[in-house]
Amino acid sequence: MGLFDQLAGQAINALGNKAEGAGGHSALMSAVMDLINQHGGVAGLLQKFQESGLAPQVASWIGAGANAVLSSEQVKSVLGADVIAQIAEKTGLAPDTASSGLAALLPQLVDHLTPNGQLPEGNDLVGQGLNMLKGKFFG
Repeated sequence: MGLFDQLAGQAINALGNKAEGAGGHSALMSAVMDLINQHGGVAGLLQKFQESGLAPQVASWIGAGANAVLSSEQVKSVLGADVIAQIAEKTGLAPDTASSGLAALLPQLVDHLTPNGQLPEGNDLVGQGLNMLKGKFFG
């Protein structure tokens, strides 16, 4: 199981497996990847959260130590009801379940994508994923 699948699985478990039968963790992870791409990369998405008053939470996800919690209401406030509705439709989840899943998944994903406290440059998640796979298969 890949890193992204693991993270999505953890988010689904945090939701009490509400999403497992309705698109599963792959659809939720795909929605997160789309969000990252729509905002010009991880830095762009995080900037949106920072500009919405969540800079301390974002800093905790990037830095060492425990990740600050993100609520589903904060996700809705930052991304907007329309985006949450689109994600819900794409994943087959109820809007509240989709925003809860994003709230559980985003801090973990950012934490894993910034292991040294550094944001990935640009919008190179595909390259990062390939490098992770390369490291896994070729040592």
